[in-house]
Amino acid sequence: MKKASPRGTRVEVVETLSLSELTIFCDTNADWVVKLVEHGVVTPVAESTPEWEFAPKHIARARKAARLMRDLGLNVAGVALVLDLIEERDRLARRLALMGGKGKLHVPLCHF
Repeated sequence: MKKASPRGTRVEVVETLSLSELTIFCDTNADWVVKLVEHGVVTPVAESTPEWEFAPKHIARARKAARLMRDLGLNVAGVALVLDLIEERDRLARRLALMGGKGKLHVPLCHF
């Protein structure tokens, strides 16, 4: 497993992060991550292992969730809804781009 720096400007490839590493990366605690798992915001690679591991997609979602909660004061259910809506909007924008963007609709991708 490769490590990631929570506040560094250098981007490193991360295979997985453990629960404890994810709490450091998101500057939070294990109870918060458990709430994210309970609300379906993130999913561990294998829930039956002694310590959860999280794949890059879910590491990014946890980081976005932390920012949404901190910056907008959303609760976990609100964060789950916002992240799902952002991903759906991004999916629709990509689909529109593949269709040639024939409409006048311009939907920028969100990188919150």
